[in-house]
Amino acid sequence: MAKINKRIDLNSDLGEGFGPWKMGDDKAMLAVVTSANIACGGHASDPETMFKTLSLAVKNGVNVGAHPGYNDREGFGRRVIPMAPAEVGRLIVAQIGSLQALAKLAGTKVSYVKAHGALANLAARDADVAEAMVQAIQDLDPDLTILAISGTQVERIAKVKGQRVYSEIFADRGYLSSGHLVPRGEKGAMIHDPSEAADRLLHMLETGLMPVIDGDPIKLDAHSICVHGDSAGAVAMAQELRQKLGDAGISIRNFLDT
Repeated sequence: MAKINKRIDLNSDLGEGFGPWKMGDDKAMLAVVTSANIACGGHASDPETMFKTLSLAVKNGVNVGAHPGYNDREGFGRRVIPMAPAEVGRLIVAQIGSLQALAKLAGTKVSYVKAHGALANLAARDADVAEAMVQAIQDLDPDLTILAISGTQVERIAKVKGQRVYSEIFADRGYLSSGHLVPRGEKGAMIHDPSEAADRLLHMLETGLMPVIDGDPIKLDAHSICVHGDSAGAVAMAQELRQKLGDAGISIRNFLDT
């Protein structure tokens, strides 16, 4: 395959344990990825987990982002909790602020925000929720960047409002022709084979087109690739991606590294 002159970020959702309960292998993943989306007390995490994950990110020179979600530890933030859009804005600001405070103690800073789970998927399609989310982030700290699911309302509204936004695609998730992710539990929602995931993403980065399960490939922007840290085999997939992307001449750097 011909070399391609591109750069991409690798991100993962980390710090998703709680108390003595661990989720994924954050230490191993932070040796591979270039950006870490750290849970901040909603769907997962607690102050000690946040601080330890932030400290590991500092040790590995990894870009740090807040990963707010619904206050739903039992459902891991993958269930929609009915809330007014303004309430969603205040919810995420409270979580981002918590991570910002702990980041200061850990000797780093929160540079971006990426919503989690059901909240991210709702904001992807609901313009009112997306607008409330973007506005709340701007009001809290205009220097924060948004990492948005490519081709969604959050990405569109952030651009309209002049908010710096970067677009992510998923290594381990299937897509619909609408640009949304295949809902978890449905056929084609998850991609478990590292080689399959890497080959799909290499093709996407060459063509700009993402395969979908219900039609022709769709055009998506891509500044970052996500590997879910809680997925089985997540570290192996991230390692495979980094190796194959590097072999193809793609520079692996965090999306804010200019």
